[in-house]
Amino acid sequence: MKEIAISEFKAKCLGILEQVRKTRKPVRVTRFGEPVAEVLPPSPHKRPANWLGCMAGTARIVGDIVSPFSDESDWEAVR
Repeated sequence: MKEIAISEFKAKCLGILEQVRKTRKPVRVTRFGEPVAEVLPPSPHKRPANWLGCMAGTARIVGDIVSPFSDESDWEAVR
């Protein structure tokens, strides 16, 4: 694992993060030679191949979904 001083990490932070992302190799950050942090690449996020439509068939329409829910007189107060 590559080690880097905290002062260098501070100066080159964005570049180091990009390097870790591209190479997928961790970097250890040290202060006075002692490790204080490790920068690790993110774990791969794999989306299931069938994620589109994965909820198909799990809901049911009950009743009339087109007509208003309440009487028109209830809406008079809103006008």
